[in-house]
Amino acid sequence: MTQRIRIGVIGCGQIGQKHLAAYAQLPEAELVACADLNPETARRSAAEYGIEHVYTRYEDLLERADLDAVDVCLHNNLHRPATLAALGAGKHVYCEKPMAGSYADARAMRDAAVRSGKKLHIQLGTLYANETRAAKELIELGELGELYHARSSSARRRGRPYVDGYGTPHFVQKAHAAGGALYDMGVYHIAQLLYLLGNPDVERVTGKTYQRLEMDAARRARSEYDVEELAAGFVRLAGGATLDIIEAWALHVDSLDASYVFGSKAGVRLSPFGFFKSYGHLDVNAAVDLGRAQFRWDNLSETGKYYGSSAAHWLGALLGHVPLLPTADIALNTMLISEGIYLSEALGREVTAEEIVQHSRPGVV
Repeated sequence: MTQRIRIGVIGCGQIGQKHLAAYAQLPEAELVACADLNPETARRSAAEYGIEHVYTRYEDLLERADLDAVDVCLHNNLHRPATLAALGAGKHVYCEKPMAGSYADARAMRDAAVRSGKKLHIQLGTLYANETRAAKELIELGELGELYHARSSSARRRGRPYVDGYGTPHFVQKAHAAGGALYDMGVYHIAQLLYLLGNPDVERVTGKTYQRLEMDAARRARSEYDVEELAAGFVRLAGGATLDIIEAWALHVDSLDASYVFGSKAGVRLSPFGFFKSYGHLDVNAAVDLGRAQFRWDNLSETGKYYGSSAAHWLGALLGHVPLLPTADIALNTMLISEGIYLSEALGREVTAEEIVQHSRPGVV
């Protein structure tokens, strides 16, 4: 493989634009082709980023023999068919989060990648945040001791797609997005904590979802809004650790934007980053200069720069500079937890990992 990765991007909408902009900043990337059902969107993206080949059908893009990798930036329920087609065409695949619309779809993607021998990478941007890198270093140094509980939490005051003024109705329809706040926001925080905990197996999940806050009646009708604005859950993990979750698009509170990891010796808050440890009679609340830490991470190691963003890590892994983080396995576990919360809500009780797997179906959850 050359020192530049030749990439085809499938989907040039809101998320696709973010991926294209990220590649434009990375010298290891060569944008060769793009595809979008809207020909004007595809042509506009091609003109902005100097992409020579433009398609309206991703199947036509996949026929190109000169592509090393494909980037899937479609709505959640389309991740599986596009990813399977790309793997079948012999391409490595980078896919936007959540991994798919259901655990069954996500597992089919992971299994297909294993069979094909191609790399499958899922966009989990929080894994490369300075806060995550700092927490990971403290954990690997043994500063936290035995990890036993983590908290995934985030909320917006009024940030529901479309009905609160941004985005399209597709973001709030199960037929396209499969889920609401849990799939949109929660995926990032759950995956981040699973990564720090070592991605343990899920044993049991209990959860509840809500759609309670008022919204503009006309926008509600036009959007066909049928996903949750808030999801809450509790997860029992193998080895005895636990994880609690609250993720909301809309909530009457000023802030709920901190996730935590608790250990027998110390704890960390991820945003804003904090390190909490007791020494004898002294309770220490420590701040960390993440800017200086990032400079050393990125410059004292030849491979450090490949852990600063999801796209950079993907390219570094394809070029053989670093091993690919197990993002597909982490994303799959995240899907299991997310679908477990939905199943627990539907059944009104705690569910086992085995039940979640048995109930999961392709397509809409």
